[in-house]
Amino acid sequence: MTKTVIIGANHAGIAAANTLLDNYQDQEVVMIDRNTNLSYLGCGTALWVGRQIDSYEGLFYTKREDFEAKGATIYMETTVDHIDFENKTVHAVTKEGEEVVETYDKLILATGSVPISPNVPGRDLANIHFLKRFQDGQSVDHELAAEGVKNVAVIGAGYIGVEIAEAAKRRGKNVLLFDAANRSLPNYYDKWFTDDMDQNLAENGIELHFGELAREYKGTDKVEAVVTDNGEYPVDLVINAIGFLPNNTLGKDHLELFTNGAYLVDRHQQTSDPDVFAVGDCATVYSNALQQTTYIALATNAVRSGIVAGHNIGGTSLESTGVQGSNGISIFGYNMVSTGLSVEAAERNGVKVSYSDYEDTQKPGFMKENDTVKIRIVYETESRRVVGAQMASRTSEIAMGIHMFSLAIEEGVTIDKMKLLDIFFLPHFNQPYNYITMAALKAE
Repeated sequence: MTKTVIIGANHAGIAAANTLLDNYQDQEVVMIDRNTNLSYLGCGTALWVGRQIDSYEGLFYTKREDFEAKGATIYMETTVDHIDFENKTVHAVTKEGEEVVETYDKLILATGSVPISPNVPGRDLANIHFLKRFQDGQSVDHELAAEGVKNVAVIGAGYIGVEIAEAAKRRGKNVLLFDAANRSLPNYYDKWFTDDMDQNLAENGIELHFGELAREYKGTDKVEAVVTDNGEYPVDLVINAIGFLPNNTLGKDHLELFTNGAYLVDRHQQTSDPDVFAVGDCATVYSNALQQTTYIALATNAVRSGIVAGHNIGGTSLESTGVQGSNGISIFGYNMVSTGLSVEAAERNGVKVSYSDYEDTQKPGFMKENDTVKIRIVYETESRRVVGAQMASRTSEIAMGIHMFSLAIEEGVTIDKMKLLDIFFLPHFNQPYNYITMAALKAE
C-alpha cells in the first residue's frame, strides 16, 4: 500500500486524487486544504458577479464527500505548518487548533498560486480586494451590491482584470481599468488584436487608463482614491488583478526552484526530491512552443499535471506532452482565443519568428448570421514550425479552431504543411477559401 499525501485540494490536487483513487487499488490518499471548499472554478467568478449566470453553485464541480466515498481522508480548513522531508511527515493544524501529523510515501504539492499585492501606501485600507478564492468573489459581489459603491478601480488588465471590469460595468458601476502596460492582455495577444479589445472595452463604458502605474491608495478607513503617475482618481472599491506568483512556501528551502520561484519539475511532475511531486500553479510546465521549461498558470494545465502525477505515483510511467498555453476570453460579446506564442512573446523569449495575417467573414457573404474573423499564425522563421496562433471575432465558432493550432504546435507542424490542409466547406460553417487556409497560404 502506497500512502500519498496531497497538499492543496483544488484543480490540480483533485485531478491527482481522482487519478489515484479511480485507477489504483493499492493507494491510500490523504488530502489537506486550508480552505472551506474545494473545486471552485475561479474562471466563472466574473460571470457570477456580473450576473451572466444565476448563481455560483454550478461553479463547484465536486465536494468533500465524493472523495471520502472513494476512501480518501480529507482535512479541510487545515493549514500545513511545515514538512519534514527527511522523515517524510506533514505537520498541520486544524481550525480548532488540533495538531495533525501525516506520514507519506509520496507527496504531491498542489499549493497553487498567490495574488501579487502591490507594495504601495494604503494597500491595507478596506474595500481593496483580490480575486482568487470563492470568498474573494463573495466579498466583491457584496461590495458591488452597496449603493455607496459607484466608482470601481480594477488594477491590472490581464484576463481577470478585464473580466471583472466587464462584470462591474454590468452591475451598473463606473469602472476604471488601470495597467502599467499601454494596452490590455499583452501577455497573450499582439497589438493587432488588443486594439480591438481596447475599443470594445471603451465602447462599453470602461474608462481605460493604460500606461499608468498605481502609486498609492488614499483613504481614512477605506479606500477613497487611486493615485497613479498621471493623477488621482476617486474610487469606492479597488480590485487588484495584477497577477499571481507560485505558492512555494512549504518547499522552497528543500526543492529546486524555477527562476520565478515555482517548483522545478520534470515531465513526470517530479521535483528534485524523487518522493515529492508538484502540480498546478506552484510548478513549472514544458512549453512546446518554446521547447523548454517555463511557467504558465492555467486551470487546464493544472488538471493535466495532476493526472500525470497521479499515474506516475500509481505505477504507470506517464510523461507530460507539454503545453501550449491555450486560452480564450469573451468580453461584451467579443471573443479572442490564442495558443502558443504571440509575436511579442516570441521576441521576448529570443525566438525569431515570422507571421501571417488574414481577415475575412466566417461564412460566405450570402449567409445572414455572419461575423468577421481575424487570424494570425506565428511560425519560427528558420524551421517554419508553427509556434502560435491568435483569432478574434464576435462569433464563438473560432474557439474550436485554436485547438487545431494547439495540436500543430505540440506536433511541430510547419506552416507549409497547413497550406493545403483538408478543411471542409459548408456555408453553414465557413468559407470555401477558409481563413485558416488563406492565412497559411499567405505565409512567405
